[in-house]
Amino acid sequence: MILLNPGPVNLSDRVRNALLRPDLCHREVEFSQLQTRIREQLLQVYGLESGWAAVLLTGSGTAAMEAMISSLVPRNGKLLVIENGVYGERLSKIAKIHEINYITLSHPWNAEIDINALVKLLDENTDITHLAVVHHETTTGRLNNLLELAPICQERQIKILVDAVSSFGAEELNFADWGITACAATANKCLHGVPGVSFVILQRDALPVDTIPRTLYLDLGTYCQQQDRGGTPFTQSVQTFYALTEALQEMTEAGGWRSRHSHYNQLASLVRDGLASIGIKPLLPLGSSSVVLNAYYLPDGFSYEEFHDQLKAQNYIIYSGQGNLAQSIFRVSTMGAITQADMERFIVVVKEIIRNS
Repeated sequence: MILLNPGPVNLSDRVRNALLRPDLCHREVEFSQLQTRIREQLLQVYGLESGWAAVLLTGSGTAAMEAMISSLVPRNGKLLVIENGVYGERLSKIAKIHEINYITLSHPWNAEIDINALVKLLDENTDITHLAVVHHETTTGRLNNLLELAPICQERQIKILVDAVSSFGAEELNFADWGITACAATANKCLHGVPGVSFVILQRDALPVDTIPRTLYLDLGTYCQQQDRGGTPFTQSVQTFYALTEALQEMTEAGGWRSRHSHYNQLASLVRDGLASIGIKPLLPLGSSSVVLNAYYLPDGFSYEEFHDQLKAQNYIIYSGQGNLAQSIFRVSTMGAITQADMERFIVVVKEIIRNS
């Protein structure tokens, strides 16, 4: 089955076989060495060095998002959340649940960030200390422009917290020039690992000092302190760690995130051009979407359920729209161990389905 949904992804044989490595106790030195290696590998993806830490969690990408927001916004801080899709709205839900002082800048789901509105809101709320934003909003496939946010936040000394769950490892993340304080991500998307382990990359000095944590299990300060010593506060998912270190090594050997970006872009262009040739239009214009996922309007006369089921019968899994887009779009991801031949056949299958309708 070829998974064209935005995670979990198809695994390479190499990563899948890593799951069969020996059982291991998370309190043994061998696990400590494995954990330390992954932390170093994650920093190497974007060339981060001293002053940065990768903090590993057992949980989905949402666990990393929640850990980042609940751990890094201090009790005397104020958060601005930019919303232009489901996952931006999820960041707001996290802030609300943890009783964090926050406000939102909301947009329609298919809209780019309104910079003028952002500046106006920040000028009216000079007590904002942190800004949370989704890099790749998989609701629509939009890649939000973080470069535009950097000078606005830097001149106001606002720390930027990024949901990079579906962009880390395949899209550019310029931590220094974009003023990123922390980003949350996961193993089972662009890194081609398996579900079960997520992480936060953070500036070490962003961790609040001498404050009472909002959460027990997701407190990044506790994790970072213990992982620095080679330990872990709670049981980690050992087999998924095995798979992640192998996936990271595989990506490095293949040329790193730039190579992965190029491969995804090739596949995404193939799909976009192939669907355009039969009149299936993208939701967003070229240049607004990531290379990771694109959204398309459903073919005339098809419900999502019908289109999905016919593709599944041919071993392809697409993804539905969400909310008010559920009945009008479908989404196609290029993540995972997917080849050009896989996507060429996908276009052939789509054409056959439409021709036979």
